[in-house]
Amino acid sequence: MSALIRKIIHIDMDAFYASVEQRDDPSLRGRPLAVGYSERRGVVAAASYEARAFGVRSAMPSSTALRNCPDLVFVRPRFEVYRAVSRQIHAVFAEFTPLIEPLSLDEAYLDVTANLQGLPSAAATAQAIRARILEETGLTASAGISYNKFLAKLASDHRKPNGQFVITPAMGPAFVETLPVAKFHGVGPVTAEKMNRLGIMTGGDLKAQPLEDLVRHFGKAGAWYHAIARGEDDRPVEPDRPRKSSGSETTFADDLTKPEDIEAGVLAMADEVWAWCEKTQAFGRTVTVKIKYADFQQATRSRTLAAPVHTHESLRSVSLDLIRSVFPPTKGIRLLGVTMSGFASEDASDSEQLELGFGEP
Repeated sequence: MSALIRKIIHIDMDAFYASVEQRDDPSLRGRPLAVGYSERRGVVAAASYEARAFGVRSAMPSSTALRNCPDLVFVRPRFEVYRAVSRQIHAVFAEFTPLIEPLSLDEAYLDVTANLQGLPSAAATAQAIRARILEETGLTASAGISYNKFLAKLASDHRKPNGQFVITPAMGPAFVETLPVAKFHGVGPVTAEKMNRLGIMTGGDLKAQPLEDLVRHFGKAGAWYHAIARGEDDRPVEPDRPRKSSGSETTFADDLTKPEDIEAGVLAMADEVWAWCEKTQAFGRTVTVKIKYADFQQATRSRTLAAPVHTHESLRSVSLDLIRSVFPPTKGIRLLGVTMSGFASEDASDSEQLELGFGEP
């Protein structure tokens, strides 16, 4: 008997924070909009599609965003509103399946192999979910539909905004073969560059690599790359999966060298982490800042506190203290990340610690 083919949907809200602001203030519709802070140490938390056309993107320093788009309108983030809308969206998901794996406030995986509405296909289910989200929130969502999580995630980017795309089992392997490896979810910029140096440009190139060669070059991840090059991903949708940490990181198009730009980047990551912590009511005691320099050397700074971080400002303050410990920067910074961990009391000590580690990724 053949194995059951799962039906997985990846739902991704379109420019979520910015779309909420444009929904609530009609004067902002059609205008280039950034959710964030415009002051000197400000940062873009999210950008509307109108702003993205000018190269404005999340985690960009506000000063850079304004240079790119002088008519950019800044709106301060309202995380309590975004969380409330996210709850509405997740309530819609629950009308169709109990198997929901949240990834953030604005995206999730859904297993609709057996949908609660008795709809005939995963595509019809995705269409109905998107229609219900629009009805409930006034916001649009994009959807990717496939037989595993990896392909569903790829598919959701294929018809953005306000669209959906299906990758069937017959299409999967060929779809992956034509895609640049830099587009693969889970293959970051550094890994993509390493693959390119090895002559691996597309999924087809990746598929041609023997498993032992991939393991030699990429360690344990080699087996994963070998599988996804064939459109294979056995990971189930995991509702209510335990989280040991919550983190956010971004690679910048241009290396950061100015302290104010670096601080703005760290604050953007801290804001993303805080949004998740407030949504889940999970607060950790350890804050870690990750730094990747222009030459790909990596450093971390970590602090474990006596009590969980319970305020947004506390997380921002600790994150700034940690990044300032590497000032003045001796070289450009290409990536910044912030992570909160130590959610259980036994995972952290009362001491404050500082770590520094270098090594090739």
